[in-house]
Amino acid sequence: MPVKQFLVLPRLPERIRALQELAHNLWYCWNWEFVRLLIRLDAEAWERSNQNPVEMLSKIRQEVLEKAAEDDGFVASLNRVYDRYKAYLAQRRWFQEKYPQYSGDKIAYFSLEYGLDTGLPVYSGGLGILSGDTLKSASDIGVPMVAIGLLYRYGYFRQMLSSDGWQQERYDENDWYQMPVELARNPAGEPIRVTVHLEHQPVVLQVWKVNVGTVPLYLLDANIPENSTRAREITTVLYGGDKEMRIRQEIVLGIGGVRALKALGVDPSIYHINEGHAWFLTIERVKNLMRDHGLSYREALQFVWSTTVFTTHTPVPAGNERFEPVQVQRYLGDHVAELGIDWNEFMSLGRIFPDQENETFCMTVAALKTSAYANGVSKLHGEVTRAMWHNIWPSVPKDEVPIGSVTNGVHVQSWLSHDMAELFESYLGTAFAENPDAVSVWKKINKIPDLELWRVHGRRRERLVFFARKSLKQHLVRRGGTETKLIRADQILDPQILTIGFARRFSTYKRGQLLFSDPDRLDRIINNPKCPVQIVLSGKAHPLDTPGKEIIKQIVKVASEERFRNRIVFIEDYDINSARYLVQGCDVWLNNPRRPQEASGTSGMKAAINGVLNLSILDGWWCEGYNEETGFKIGSGEEYDSTEIQDQRDGEELYMTLENEVIPLFYDRNGSDYPARWVAKMKGAIRMAGEQFAAQQMLKNYAEQFYVHALGTSSQLRQDGFASTRSATSWINKLSLAWDRVQIQQLEVGTTESMLYVGHVVPVNVVVELGELTPDDIVVEIVSGRLDSQDQMRPFVSESARLVPSANGHGAPSPNVFAFSGSVQCRESGRFGIRARVRPKHNLFPHTFVPKLISWS
Repeated sequence: MPVKQFLVLPRLPERIRALQELAHNLWYCWNWEFVRLLIRLDAEAWERSNQNPVEMLSKIRQEVLEKAAEDDGFVASLNRVYDRYKAYLAQRRWFQEKYPQYSGDKIAYFSLEYGLDTGLPVYSGGLGILSGDTLKSASDIGVPMVAIGLLYRYGYFRQMLSSDGWQQERYDENDWYQMPVELARNPAGEPIRVTVHLEHQPVVLQVWKVNVGTVPLYLLDANIPENSTRAREITTVLYGGDKEMRIRQEIVLGIGGVRALKALGVDPSIYHINEGHAWFLTIERVKNLMRDHGLSYREALQFVWSTTVFTTHTPVPAGNERFEPVQVQRYLGDHVAELGIDWNEFMSLGRIFPDQENETFCMTVAALKTSAYANGVSKLHGEVTRAMWHNIWPSVPKDEVPIGSVTNGVHVQSWLSHDMAELFESYLGTAFAENPDAVSVWKKINKIPDLELWRVHGRRRERLVFFARKSLKQHLVRRGGTETKLIRADQILDPQILTIGFARRFSTYKRGQLLFSDPDRLDRIINNPKCPVQIVLSGKAHPLDTPGKEIIKQIVKVASEERFRNRIVFIEDYDINSARYLVQGCDVWLNNPRRPQEASGTSGMKAAINGVLNLSILDGWWCEGYNEETGFKIGSGEEYDSTEIQDQRDGEELYMTLENEVIPLFYDRNGSDYPARWVAKMKGAIRMAGEQFAAQQMLKNYAEQFYVHALGTSSQLRQDGFASTRSATSWINKLSLAWDRVQIQQLEVGTTESMLYVGHVVPVNVVVELGELTPDDIVVEIVSGRLDSQDQMRPFVSESARLVPSANGHGAPSPNVFAFSGSVQCRESGRFGIRARVRPKHNLFPHTFVPKLISWS
């Protein structure tokens, strides 16, 4: 006989009933005033519930609630917070003010993980934190976003270290009825469910909703009784299992996510794929367009291409998701059959070289080919990505490969300590919270007195030390530590000395062991009686990453030596809560990846906004953030073919920078109570992070570079029953069939001199045969620039040439030959070259760098 089920809710007195509504919107996690209310209500219950307000309210004693309802001061504070919350939801925002014509549109954002808060563990690391900060910032500035992800029964693993430092994994089951999520329901009040077929078997997905300010996040859940045991496992663990599990999860995310939006009555105008995991949504979108609007496969794919944004985060080819052809066939054969195309044509979407049938299917390649808008997550990562995927567009110079960059940012209010936030509000006003990306706000940072900033930071360092001691004691108790060890745990670290923080995923390229490569030298550094140093570390290795686990073990072994015991601490089970303590309380944030393998590295931004100085390799975001006023660099951006040599030289640079720059500056008090030159750098770091790396600014960049253009294109392509889509597709098909006859017959340079001077203007004429095409179909460009030793133009500029209306190719007999003219200016000295090229031109396309549709002289 089935169990009768009920959902039991806490009985909140009327006067404090607003707590329930506030607890079910993640707005709470970036509003300290509400968190402070919960701590005031019951501090121990707040900690026991893992800082999850829903669970806390469900387990708190009724008499505590009754007492709070009778406390006029508590009720007044609650009402003030609730009024702020309601005003926040109702306010008109930046996007609506600047782009009112698109305020009714929706942007669908897909990601495999979301790091929103400690109490909602559906994230593992940087990608998830970025996704979470994106949703919060979209809410703040009004970007009309709706997000899709998966609801994991166990989420990511909890980390435990054995006595010798070996990482072990524990999976705690999530109770979604005690978390800030709720079942999504249709107007009849019934839970919304959708079905996806995997290997001919139906998988039913239940849809849950998370409120992130004004942005809804929908999470798909396969763990329901209607599914088989194997199907229920799909949403069990984040990044768990093998390739079989990964492809099943990614089909559920992509195809299931599009179906969920349709069931919810949401029809997004454009889609943003955050990393390649969600690319399978493309298949479902194409199928829907073919079925619902009568488009052909190529017409539907053209529309999808024009309305998709893709962000890649992986600068190493091996790190991009790939599946074997037989595996793709098994899971997607039926879906592809509905598209009515040849199997090899579909597989070619995921291959760099379309005709190589043994090449695996790469999700990143497929996303790049089917997204008009693509980007890396820092300027350097954009350069690396263009070089890495250049072979998709072999006839396009690397610098023009259609992959841009939008540097990541962080949600300031989520990562700024409440102590620092109160200080900022006193001197910067409330604008730093209401408009954190405004440059004018951060220009006021010098108004803060040095000593006040230093004292506030000192409090954060003290909080970090106390947190580290508490964490260590908890883990000692779990491992059965002796009373002596527990007493010693209360003596580790010193809240007054220079504190270095290092916390991230322990992948080999992040080189967590670099600081420990010379233990004797490290001993001299950290145990210097005049200038002592301490190090706090944290982070997880993927369960299958044995080399990453070995690095953690190596660090723990060094830290356990008697000479380091009180100066080096590894905090287990890195999560959002411990991350906040670290980025808010350290003095120096260390990051030493192998360049150029760090795509962005947002933890350093979080540290900088709190006045923590970065000590980093010039990689990822730090190439843009570093100058002598904002922090320290390790090396000068060198790259080596040998990882052994690179690690050796970067390790030496790290020690030298610590010894000669970082430590002396921190302890240079010059007879004062604080290090004035260090505090000046702190202010430089805060200003830099606020002006350049707020996630709200990142979202504005996405909106202005991608979203608005894609929304406009989507609107145009949908008009008159997708008539423009059909026309654009017909045009691109025409060009594809006729391009073999497009040739540059002649390139004439209007000078006979072999030596020119800077500033000289050179006339250029180009004669082009277009076959069945017309000048309206193409653009002729004159490309010029300095030549390197390989006769390559780097850098170069391109200028459009003008059609010569009075002549058909200087009197050429063929009617399909045309003349174009232009000029180039010699802008600098050196060897100079001129070429011409022809490529397609269409006003609906953001770019026309189409593989195989470009001709060079």
